[in-house]
Parts: sequence; structure tokens; C-alpha cells
Amino acid sequence: MADRVTVIGWDGSPLTAAARAALGAATLVAGAAHHLALPEVPAGAERIRLGSVALAARRIAAHRGTAVVLADGDPGFFGVVRTLRAPEFGLEVEVVPAVSSVAAAFARAGMPWDDAQVVVAHRRTLRRAVNVCRAHTKVAVLTSPGAGPAELGLLLEGVHRTFVICEELGTGHERVSVVTSEKAADHTWRDPNVVIVLGGPVGTAGETGGWIAGRDPSAGPRGWSLPAEAYGGDLGEGETQLLRASQLARLGPRIGDLVWDIGCGSGAFAVDAARAGAAVIAVDSDRAACARTDAAARRLGVQLQIVHGTAPHVLENLPEPDVVRVAGGGAAVVSAVADRRPQRIVTHAVTRDAAELVGRDLTEHGYGVECALLQSVELDTRAWTEKERSVAFLLSGVLPRRSA
Repeated sequence: MADRVTVIGWDGSPLTAAARAALGAATLVAGAAHHLALPEVPAGAERIRLGSVALAARRIAAHRGTAVVLADGDPGFFGVVRTLRAPEFGLEVEVVPAVSSVAAAFARAGMPWDDAQVVVAHRRTLRRAVNVCRAHTKVAVLTSPGAGPAELGLLLEGVHRTFVICEELGTGHERVSVVTSEKAADHTWRDPNVVIVLGGPVGTAGETGGWIAGRDPSAGPRGWSLPAEAYGGDLGEGETQLLRASQLARLGPRIGDLVWDIGCGSGAFAVDAARAGAAVIAVDSDRAACARTDAAARRLGVQLQIVHGTAPHVLENLPEPDVVRVAGGGAAVVSAVADRRPQRIVTHAVTRDAAELVGRDLTEHGYGVECALLQSVELDTRAWTEKERSVAFLLSGVLPRRSA
């Protein structure tokens, strides 16, 4: 095993004294091509071109001597330190950090970033990274080949965002460009790059700043299923708070998910799902319902994409969902949604026969089905008399576990 392993972050500025000392004593140096070309790398040291960090870690573990790993930015922030410290390699590392590429990107843009979401996009996580960009007003995306600004722009079709694209930060070829998401696919971008994705009204934390990095969970009213009063009063048939809370509980929308809300009505479910951090596409055939949903989203400060049209036909060109609520359209729409294979589907029915029809269809599509009869009675607490009674069959379908 290597006698000593030092991980050095590099942001284009001169190396610190500690970094130069570690490099000067190195018998093995691992890094990208531009790292290995640094003049401080000893001529006699073994050099490893850093492609797979896991393969490099195995070679470092077998090395007899002093090893240095060079990485861009802060290697402890979505960097190589996590892999090097994995138990299977048995490496103890010392870290000499530099300014992270995310911090550098926001500095070039002249913007604060304590209120930003930060995601990593590669081929496996690109769709989830895009969903975060749909749902939040300020996101930094650490890209990779095949999951860069052009791909982000293409997958954000229908959602306007502004991209601040920072290419090759810290090098002599550094370039910062500001384009709309629609134009990002028209260019070829140099790796590595960081994309700051901006869209919608950016909230302010006040003169003293915020108290937590990223999305402030205390923003907006407390509660993950808001009462009807938050959405203008009477929500219409099938829109009771108990039913909506149960639907949210079955779906469990979260950051990185894309939720379809088909038959969005008042917008209550769509907004509640967006308040959980998920990206939401709200669909309705009624323009008035789309307008109410848009107004509710603006009032409560969440990002939604609203699509006017009739399901199931309007669903054909929508991006792939993770979880879906079907509030309108019945068994035909549920069947069309199941063809798209979201991980979870939830709907409700007024009669047992209708519930059985939907349940059989979900079962035939390979979903595990649960059904519960929900009955709620709202009481007037001034006189403790009954105000409103609601009964519905709640159905949910869950696919066997799949990777994100």
C-alpha cells in the first residue's frame, strides 16, 4: 500500500506550498492530462492518466511509495475523495482543497450560490438532474461528456431557462456564455463545464442571508398537504384534503422526480408535489383549471409546467414520469399511463366496479395493486356537527423496484 496519499485540488491558480511539497515527494502521480503536464510533477514519478478513479485507486493501493492524485476544484465536493476512501481500497488520504468549480462558476457569474441546488449530470443521472432544473429556480449542474449543456437544453423542451455555461474554468481557455436553454443545443461546448440554470422568480433571503444551503424547507406555509383555503376554497369533486394527502403519501414525490398530475383541477395536488421538491407537469383539458393551477403555483412560489390538452393523447410527447396521479380520464388514461412504466401510479374511483376495473388493468401491466376505501367527515367545531362527507376508493400501483 502507498505510504502516503495526498489529493490535491487545482483551480488554475498557483499551487500552494503544501501542494508543491507533496508533489515534489511523489513517486506516483495520477490526474487528467492537463494535471500531469504541470511543471511541478516530478520527472521520475510514475504517471497514471485518471479515467476510472476505481482503477487508479487499485494501482495506488498496490504502489510502494508516495502517491498524489490531482483533481479539478475541491476534490471533496462530488470529487475523487469519496472513491479513494472506499473500504475496498483501504486508503487514508490527505486533502489539499482548491476552490470548487461550482463556487468558481458562480463567482464568474457574480451571483450568490448558497440558495442553489447542486447536481451531477452523467448519462445515468441526466434525467433526474433535468428534473431538478425543472423544479428549482437556481441549479448548478456539474456536467460530463454526453450529459452537457446541449443535452440539458434538449430535455428541458417546453420549460424556459437561462444557462450560464462556464467552460474549462481556471485554464487559459476559460469561457463564460449566457444563452437560453433552447439555444444550448445549437453549440458544441468544451469539457469540463459547469452550467448554472436559472428560471422563474428567484427568492431573496433578505439582507442577512439565508440559514440553510439549497432549497429552504421553511419557505411557504407549513404542512405537506395544504387545506382548501390555501387554494381558494372549494376544490371540486375528488379534491378533498384527506384524499390528496393519501395520494401524496402513496406516491412520495421527491427531488429528482418528475410527477404527472393528470386532471390537475385546482392545482392543489400539483403544487403540493412541487413543494416537496419534485418537478411537476400538470395536465388538464379545461383552460380554466390550467389557469387556476398556474395562479396557485405563482402564489405559493413553486415551479410547474402546465399542459393544456386531453389525456391520453396529450401525454404522448411528455417526458418520462417517475410517479403519476390520475385524477381524470378513468381506466383508459390509467392504462395509457401504465404503458409508460412510471414507478408508481395513484388514482381514485367513486364506485367499487370502477375501482376493480382500474385495479385489474394495473395488475395486467405488472403493477402491485393496493386499494383502500377512504371515508372522511369534516366537522364544524363550533357546534361539532357534520359539514361534509366524502367517500372514495384509493388505488395505487407500484412496479418492482428499479434503479434511479
